[in-house]
Amino acid sequence: MNRALSLYAALAYLFLHAPLAILALFSFNSSKYTVWEGASLVWYRALLADTRLLEAALNSLLIGAAATVLATVIGTLAAYGLWQRRAPWLEGSLYLSLVTPEVVTGVSLLAFYQWIFRFLDVRLGLHTVIAAHVMFSLAFVVIVVMARLRTIDRTLEEAALDLGATETQTFLRVTLPQLAPAIGTAALLVFAISFDDYVITSLVAGVDSETLPMVIYTMARRGVSPSVNAISTIITLAIGLLTLTAERWRRA
Repeated sequence: MNRALSLYAALAYLFLHAPLAILALFSFNSSKYTVWEGASLVWYRALLADTRLLEAALNSLLIGAAATVLATVIGTLAAYGLWQRRAPWLEGSLYLSLVTPEVVTGVSLLAFYQWIFRFLDVRLGLHTVIAAHVMFSLAFVVIVVMARLRTIDRTLEEAALDLGATETQTFLRVTLPQLAPAIGTAALLVFAISFDDYVITSLVAGVDSETLPMVIYTMARRGVSPSVNAISTIITLAIGLLTLTAERWRRA
């Protein structure tokens, strides 16, 4: 039984990571086709010359970073508020954004922006994409942080308050350190979701705010350049190292 489970786990990991390994391998292929002709860095050099792809990657990083910071801060405070004052109907409504189809969310946000912009005279751009990503990422942060809050002993806060600490000091010095692993996990999840999103982003982005998924999807219609393999490999390695670092920090 143990051998069978080990084999099953190995096959599952192979199924998950084999495509990434193949993508990384062909990013060093000298040919532009899926036929190995020799190792080369030609597509990494081509990537440095592809301004559109680099600009889209920079936009994705900026949007992902901004959405991560905002959604993590707002979501953590919202989870703490729900933990302090129970609101079952409000907690249940969090799952609405998780089960709503992305195209419905994107269309509703676009309609909302168009209605608002009539009065504010503001156009679609990076700011609208960031706002949209914060909106659909909040539920993930609240759910992850709430799961951690349910394991915290409330008497620790009560003891800190009895010893003379203010509510703010109690939150910062007692509760927040215990939430750090969950907050880090939620932040990584938000960044991954934000960086990967295409449907909602394509509906609320302006002409000067193309993200990497949007550019790759456009390129796929007329043939994807192997430069996409190169930038995808770099992103995969960066996110992998970030995840391993966060996991090591969580266990420390």
